[in-house]
This record gives sequence, structure tokens and C-alpha cells, in this order.
Amino acid sequence: MKAVVVNQEGTGVEIVDQNIRPIEAGEALVEVEYCGVCHTDLHVAHGDFGKVPGRVLGHEGIGIVKEVAPDVDSLKVGDRVSIAWFFEGCGRCEYCTTGRETLCRSVKNAGYSVDGGMAQECIVTADYAVKVPENLDPAQASSITCAGVTTYKAIKEAHAEPGQWVVVYGAGGLGNLAVQYAKKVFNAHVIAVDINNDKLELAKEVGADFTINGREVEDVPGLIKEHTGGGAHSAVVTAVSKVAFNQAVDSVRAGGRVVAVGLPSEMMDLSIVKTVLDGIQVIGSLVGTRKDLEEAFQFGAEGLVVPVVQLRPVEDACHVFDEMEAGTIQGRMVLDFKNL
Repeated sequence: MKAVVVNQEGTGVEIVDQNIRPIEAGEALVEVEYCGVCHTDLHVAHGDFGKVPGRVLGHEGIGIVKEVAPDVDSLKVGDRVSIAWFFEGCGRCEYCTTGRETLCRSVKNAGYSVDGGMAQECIVTADYAVKVPENLDPAQASSITCAGVTTYKAIKEAHAEPGQWVVVYGAGGLGNLAVQYAKKVFNAHVIAVDINNDKLELAKEVGADFTINGREVEDVPGLIKEHTGGGAHSAVVTAVSKVAFNQAVDSVRAGGRVVAVGLPSEMMDLSIVKTVLDGIQVIGSLVGTRKDLEEAFQFGAEGLVVPVVQLRPVEDACHVFDEMEAGTIQGRMVLDFKNL
């Protein structure tokens, strides 16, 4: 089978031919249809979390179950399922048993600690593969599998309420969906901030009430405070920029929440005085649980959230990673394994 893997130097990607092992107890074999390309894949390919040469990338996989182990009763052949970043937890620790399974210290992550969905076939742990609603386009579902559930969870963590102001820093593949979930699911007012006018135009098309180009505005937090009458109630930062994180803290009103999602390698600055006196909460939000993904899929199936995806042939995988590194991608690039 064809697979997109981390190269042997651990510095990038390559497309290879390889065989897949037989499935074991508790597992299912999935014939992959589509797999989105996420910025986290770029981090893994570059060894930012530790080098994993030969690892099959991808945690935005969607495919059809081809085979199940004899002991599996949660899936059947023909089901359409996800291959997500949260691949498997231990099921026993304090996080797994209290609804915070993505924080499991023994977690397995698709495309990083185990082989992921950028291949014609993928083995999944059956109980952790979330079923995709029949009326949800599978290519769009691939984007919800990571970008969608990540931003849906982040808006939840922001405690967004109808009529409140939410500012989304970064209007790319993640931010575009954050705007949609905040506006169309939580009924909030949304400000999108980016340095790319094309991405801001797209954010406006999908529901942003107000957009700001950070390169064209000298005082982004000041403009947000002016527009919202004192600051946003919450900020969700999907950008991979220290500047965006620092501006987010200055953009929220007293009692506001800043939800960190993007993963820049820098350190953010945080005023202790402002944090204490204004009661600011800064929260890290890492993808979502299986239940979060189930809910995120359903909002997509109902047409409330529509991921902007572009299908690319698997042969383009190396170019897609280059485009992502250059910051020229709008929406989500999805590798088409179905028509390989």
C-alpha cells in the first residue's frame, strides 16, 4: 500500500510502499478514503516532538471498516469511522475515568506514537474509532476529525455563551472552523484576526462579524476593546505565533478566558498583575474526547458547520507539506486515498 511517512532523517515526509500487519484482538482494519493534513503533522515530520522516522503520518483519517477482530462488537464491516489524534487511552487512569481522556498519560496518538491515516489502510483500536454520520461528506468529516473537534472543544473551554464576543486568532484551517462553531453552534459574536486577507475574507464568509488584519492594525487588542465595549469575553488562539498569544491576553475583558490551541515553539508573555487583578484565565485545550468528536460530527451532518476542504492527490503530499510550512494554505488540504 501507499503511505505518507516521516523520512528516515526525521526532517520531512516521503511517500513509500509498505505492507500492513494482520489485525489483533480489539482492532479493526480500515480502508482509508481521505486524510486531512494538519499543522501537527508538520511538527511530527520535522521532529519537533521527537524524531519518529518511518512513522505513517495522519490523524484526520476517514475510512470504511474492512475487517474486525473476532472479539470486536463496537464496529462492523462497512462502518465509516475516524482515525483521530486521540487514538487510544488506557481507560483506567483518573483522566480516562473522569471525561478527560485526551490527557491520559499513556495516550497513543495517530500519526505520532502509532501509525496514522495517511495510508491506503490503517489499523485502529475499535472502541476508539468514532462512527461518522451517514449524511456527512467523508472528505469534510476528515477535517472535523481534528481541526473541527479541536476548535469545538476550544469554544467549549472558552465557555462561550449566546451574544458574547469571541475573538479567534488565526483564520486558517483551525480558525475557520472555530469561527463557525462559535457563531453557528454557540451563537456568539465572532472577531477573526489574521495577517492574511484571503483567510479573513473566508472567515467573513463563514460567519465572522468583524475581521482584523494584524499587519495593518497597530493596536489589535485596542481595536477589539473598542469594538466590543471593553474586550472580548474569550479568545481562542489557533495561530502559531507568540504575538497572537500575547495579543489575546490583552484582548479579553476582566474575567475573560484565553484558550491556547496553536503550538508555537516560543514562550508567551503573561503579566501576573493583569492576570490576577483582571481575573484572566489561560487554558490549554488539546483536541477533544470521543464524545466531543461525536458531537462535532453531528453538527457537520446537520449543516451547521461546513469545513472548507480541497482534495489533493496522494502524490502531492510533499508539496502540501511545503505549502503548509509556507503558510499559503486556505481551509484544509485533504489527501484523496479513495481515488488513488
